[in-house]
Amino acid sequence: MSSLKLISPVDGSVYAERPVMGVDAAAEAVARTRKAQKDWAKRPLEERIALVRAGVARLNEMSDEVVPELAWMMGRPIRYGGEFGGVNERTNYMADIAARALAPIEIESSAQFERRIERVPHGVVFVIAPWNYPYMTAINTVVPALVAGNTVVLKHATQTLLVGERMARAFSEAGLPEDVFINLFLDHQGTEKLIAAGSFDFINFTGSVGGGKAIERAAAGTFTGLGLELGGKDPGYVMEDADLDWAVDVLMDGAMFNAGQCCCGIERLYIARPLYSAFIDKAAAWVSSGLKLGNPLEQETTIGPMANVRFASEVRAQTSEAIASGARGLIDPKQYPADDGGAYLMPQVLVDVTHDMRVMRDESFGPVVGIMPVDSDEHALALMNDCQFGLTASLWTNDAERAARIGAEIETGTVFMNRADYLDPALCWTGCKSTGRGGSLSEIGFHNLTRPKSYHLRKKSA
Repeated sequence: MSSLKLISPVDGSVYAERPVMGVDAAAEAVARTRKAQKDWAKRPLEERIALVRAGVARLNEMSDEVVPELAWMMGRPIRYGGEFGGVNERTNYMADIAARALAPIEIESSAQFERRIERVPHGVVFVIAPWNYPYMTAINTVVPALVAGNTVVLKHATQTLLVGERMARAFSEAGLPEDVFINLFLDHQGTEKLIAAGSFDFINFTGSVGGGKAIERAAAGTFTGLGLELGGKDPGYVMEDADLDWAVDVLMDGAMFNAGQCCCGIERLYIARPLYSAFIDKAAAWVSSGLKLGNPLEQETTIGPMANVRFASEVRAQTSEAIASGARGLIDPKQYPADDGGAYLMPQVLVDVTHDMRVMRDESFGPVVGIMPVDSDEHALALMNDCQFGLTASLWTNDAERAARIGAEIETGTVFMNRADYLDPALCWTGCKSTGRGGSLSEIGFHNLTRPKSYHLRKKSA
């Protein structure tokens, strides 16, 4: 029997291993969730909300185990305490708005007719979650899907193999009925076979563009609804009236936090020419003095290893190619002796970059950022849109009207002004172009996890 092996970026050891579930056994498990869904959906909304909240609360109680486990699995330093802040914020918001978001749209209630549109659950929702924020990205769909009356099947990335297992345990211990939320250990082939068989009623995937294409191919002809978030190359534009120190602090944190492994992390920066020289000096100082690369299990570490050696290799390749083509790195490698040529990768700030370089076009997903000067809003806008991805864009100015005007022209899912790298659960998390399609969280997230059902009831003849 084949197995899934989790190689820890901390020391290269096998941290966890689980046998791959056979397709037939997995199909039987999914069938049980389908059977459980009808009774789950019949429960009052308030009961479903209470049980989902209890499951997340039970997960919080596991924090002493979860935090070091995350460090071992994907390298995030323990000093940041896991992902509970975001998990709780998103859970609470979606639970709070559920009644409003799922309420019927009443068209008519008269002596002769009742006409309304209700939101009904799809049935079985399949969540394929990534490794970079393994709890928060899963919660984005798991919580509203369960609240809306769906049952959920979770498959997690091998790099964070234990997350799905721990979530299923937390919800089970909190009293969620059997088979309402299950975790499966599947390989790519088994996953695609289940999708192609029409096993699910809705699929949410967060991951690579290649992974999204594979899921679309597998689902072809099944008419299964898909939500896909497939990456980003998020830009920041700092205008001449911006608060420079604030912009540097937020944007560099957005570029380097979690070793740059953030879906909406900042990967390229465009700076108004009058601020350019001061910005790059401050950015280099921020990285040189504010980050400590090292073992994520040590409290003083602020940037741990990348989740996998091959991810770090891609960032190194983009960086070295850029430097060979004329870019200049502002960070001296001697400042980061912990860079071992493997998963432990030093942060880097690149200048003299162009859009002919991969580091300014392809997703890096690591602790490197390229910075270019721009001479006008039109110049910045053309560069921000010169990209296959469209997840978020960060604008820095004291002029909200200017930001709104520029934001309207950016091909992106979210426009930030004077902030970056944040997911607001009240707003739809969405993207365009190769970032994917669909949207999670907010009221729209509930709409995507349900389908409309119309009732036209004639009470008596005219």
